[in-house]
Amino acid sequence: MQTVIDEKVHNYYWNQDLNCALTTLKILSDIFHLKIHHELLDATYGLNAGRFGFQCGLVQGTLMFIGIYGSLKKLTQTEIAEMCRRYVDSFQNKFGSMQCRELRPQGFNPNNPPHLCENLTKLSIGYSVEFISKELNG
Repeated sequence: MQTVIDEKVHNYYWNQDLNCALTTLKILSDIFHLKIHHELLDATYGLNAGRFGFQCGLVQGTLMFIGIYGSLKKLTQTEIAEMCRRYVDSFQNKFGSMQCRELRPQGFNPNNPPHLCENLTKLSIGYSVEFISKELNG
């Protein structure tokens, strides 16, 4: 599974120049066989606020996916919100923060090479798959 994630992240970053939220949402939807409507995918461009160092798009993409997938699994809004809270808590424990400015190697500098978060993205999506599988699929 991790090899598939690694290949997809690399492709989405280097060949399509997608942001981390969109990359996360697309890969999770592929892994869990969920069709995501193109308007929702387009909406992730608005989440690119990570450029200012706010909530990491890796977290945002996963939270969006949990909302969609949880609904399809017949979870209530309260159950989805609670699962998202557990995910954020778990992500912070695993990676130390959910703030882009704290997670991104070297922060944001115009001289930085592109896609500094590629390795973190690969780890994060693998972690998200494990979390979602455990929470929703037993």
